[in-house]
Formats: sequence, C-alpha cells, structure tokens
Amino acid sequence: MARIGMIGAGSWGTALSKLLDGNGHEVTVWSAIKDEIDMLNRYREHKDKLPGVPLGDRMIFTGDLKQALCDKDAIVLAVPSPFTRKTSHLMKEVIPKDQRVISVAKGIEEDTLLTLTGVIKDEIPDCRTVVLCGPSHAEEVGRGMPTAIVAGSRDMKDSETVQDLFMCEVFRVYTSDDPYGMELGGALKNVIALAAGIADGLGYGDNTKAALITRGIHEISVLGEAAGGKRETFQGLTGIGDLIVTCASMHSRNRRAGILIGQGKSYDEAMKEVNQVVEGVYSAKAAVALAKKYGVQLPIIEQVNEILFYGKSPSKALCELMGRARKEEFT
Repeated sequence: MARIGMIGAGSWGTALSKLLDGNGHEVTVWSAIKDEIDMLNRYREHKDKLPGVPLGDRMIFTGDLKQALCDKDAIVLAVPSPFTRKTSHLMKEVIPKDQRVISVAKGIEEDTLLTLTGVIKDEIPDCRTVVLCGPSHAEEVGRGMPTAIVAGSRDMKDSETVQDLFMCEVFRVYTSDDPYGMELGGALKNVIALAAGIADGLGYGDNTKAALITRGIHEISVLGEAAGGKRETFQGLTGIGDLIVTCASMHSRNRRAGILIGQGKSYDEAMKEVNQVVEGVYSAKAAVALAKKYGVQLPIIEQVNEILFYGKSPSKALCELMGRARKEEFT
C-alpha cells in the first residue's frame, strides 16, 4: 500500500483517486474549492464532474494542502494546466526533496513554452517528475472501462514505480523514457481536437475527420521530433491514440468547444457553454510559438489560432487549408 496525495478533485483527479483506492492505496484528495470538498465528503461522489461513480469510504477529502502533501509516497498533480504553476508554487514549501510528483494534466505554458513537468520543475527543482497520459476519458476510467495509458520519466525506475501504483485488470500502464514527447503529444492533440470539433460543427463528415486526425498527427510529430521527442512516441498511445479518442468523443471538452464554434458561437460563448477548462485553447498559441522556434509549419494549428484569437471564420479557415499549394504527402 502507498500513501498518495491527489492535488485536484476535478473529473480526472476523482477518477484516478477511485482507481488508486481500488488498488488498495491510501488516497487523500485536495481541492481549493470548499463546496467541492463538502460535496465529496457528504455524498462520496462528485455530483458535478463524475455523477453516478461512487467513491470509497477510505478516501479522504480535504481543503488542507499540507494534509494532502505531507508524509506521502507520491503526489499526483491533477489541476487544470492553467493552474499548474500556482499550485506547484504552493506545494514547494511543503513537499520534501526528491518527492515524486506525477503530472496528469496536459498543456504548454504560453509565456515560457514549458510543458507541465517543466513548470513543476521550475517551481520545485528538487522533485522527481513523472508524466501519466494517454487515451483516457475520466468518465470511462471512473466506471472501470478497459484503458491503456503510459507512465513516462527520464528515470525508468520512476516510470516503473508509477506503473505499479496504477496498473490493474482494467487499467494497463506502459512505460516510456520520453516524457517530453508524451507531454507535447498530449498538449497538441487538444488543439487538433478543437479543429475536429469545428469541422463537426460545420456539418462535415468522416472524410474530413479522418483527414484532420491524420494530418494532425503529422503536425504533432513534425513539431515533436524537432523539439526533441521520439518518433515512436507520437505513433503510440500518447500520440495517435490520444488524438483519436479526443477527436472522436463527446467526452472531449476540446471537441465540444470546437463544435460550438463551428456552429457559429463566439469564443466566449463556447467556453461558457462547455463550462470546463478547454486546455487546447491554452496550448494553441504556445504551439504556434514553438513552431516558429523550431522552424516547422503547422497549418491546422495555425488556422485554429486564427479562429480562436483573430476572428477568422471557420469556413474561411477550412478553405485556406484545402487551397494550399499542392505537395507530396511525405517529403
């Protein structure tokens, strides 16, 4: 049995907490939102984010960050990506040196172009970071549906430790020594999912979706390899696997936001209606900046930026994508 601190009680943090509790670990869940903690303690269920998924009697829910962090074998950081730096800053005074911090959110910080483990290490230099990501909707993990995911760290012993914590009969965990590539794949696929949703909102069909997914993984791979990730990472669960699940499912908040924009809703209207953090929005500008840094072209991601932040109509963006100069598929 391990003692785990879960920092963040949204749908993903709650689903992973249930999984860890089911694996026999002692789980303490923290949220900065008092009403959320009160609800979890009263109902043993996240009524808003994961309704119908009962939570174990042994799980502890608290608003006391020290209680969630002290004397733990591992910390899981599950707050949305825009809050990673602030939360890491709060954590750094509490956790001990060499504490293992498992990052399960997805994103790139716009100002620094750091992935989330980069942000964590920037705030807590002495911690040991591990990435856990892959094609995994909280709604399905919470209900015990078979899922495969990847634990990644430069230190394979850390990857294997996290693999052992999470793996069970319905949750298969592979290991990787390419955490940076994993994080880039996880962040960039959210931007492509916005594009897929926009196409759905415009009323286009399977041909369009297949083109966006295939050319989307090409863009992710081109940038990812230029930035130092491994090609096989983008061909695996944290690349094409995560992209497929995010572009195809209504569980995906990025796809849902894209659908609303394709249907004519404004950026603000779409974000308000989804009513959750749409992490692809926060990664989109950073992706374009990284493309400039490494000298690569990302036509789909560039058009998503134009739609989100510069008022371009989705139909015009699609026309520009389709009307680019002809080229070979692979060069």
